[in-house]
Amino acid sequence: MSSRGLLITLTSILLALLTWQLRWAILIIFGAIIVSVALDVLIQKLQLIFPLSRSFALTIVIVLIIICGGTFVLLLVPELINQVKELGTILPTLIGKVKSILAEEPRLMGLQQSIPEKFSWDNISPLGSQLIGFAGGAANSIIQLFLISLISILLALDPSSHRQIVISAIPRPYRNEINELLSDCRIALGGWLTGMTISATSIFLLTWAGLSLLKVPLALLSALVCGLLTFFPTIGPTAATILPLGIALLISPALMFQVLILRLILQNLEAFLLTPLLLSRTVNLLPSVALIAQLSLGFLLGLPGVIIALPLVIVLQVGLQRLVVKKIMDTWTTS
Repeated sequence: MSSRGLLITLTSILLALLTWQLRWAILIIFGAIIVSVALDVLIQKLQLIFPLSRSFALTIVIVLIIICGGTFVLLLVPELINQVKELGTILPTLIGKVKSILAEEPRLMGLQQSIPEKFSWDNISPLGSQLIGFAGGAANSIIQLFLISLISILLALDPSSHRQIVISAIPRPYRNEINELLSDCRIALGGWLTGMTISATSIFLLTWAGLSLLKVPLALLSALVCGLLTFFPTIGPTAATILPLGIALLISPALMFQVLILRLILQNLEAFLLTPLLLSRTVNLLPSVALIAQLSLGFLLGLPGVIIALPLVIVLQVGLQRLVVKKIMDTWTTS
């Protein structure tokens, strides 16, 4: 290996190690970029209606978010708290019901024996021994959320200046390409956030209405879980169905079947109608790519990795399409 090749290899290794050491800082920055893009979408929508300065439009958007968040807390959080407490009381009954069903099938005897004889929160999480760690993790998460919020507001306040800093660090011949690439990434990420937010909200409302009509207990809690997990395609909607199915099983197998039909209809509506319609002009993300990204980043970074997996894949997909496919692969000629 030549000295130049050795230098490039060592530099790449050092950069990889540095990136890994700074992964949480990079995670916070990327999370702030995602939130700033979401704010930018709302700011541009507002500026299309009213001739407002960017700073004033940002202030209005933040105030509206605070008002909507406060309204949500006042109207729904008390009911959610009650339903979470109710879930804790019916969970032992649900586990007993599942065990009785498994006991009737000899081939599932091993699975049945793996379920605890008596449900106890202490068996899941010894609260006394983990209280300090939980408090520390919660405090760390609050600090991270605060930093993400602060950085995202600063980015949304003056995005052109921050973009210019990035472009200035690029050699002059490539600055126009990078500027167009950043614009494409912004459009793709903003479109994905808008589409997925509309899709998740629709699934939340439709699930809540359907479960309420079927008179399934904890309808609000189940619908909220289904709506939030819509942001994690492939694995999210399937995992979200477990909660309403289990609760309906306590009432009757017939009700569980009705809930299953409801969730299958809504999942297919979201997967084959809502999401393609909302994202048709922005990104085309394959389910296999989304699943691999979520599993990989989830393994490396835990839950934060799963959260940022899809936005990161969208940005990488735009970059690869513009820089690798169009500039290298499409212009490749054989000698």
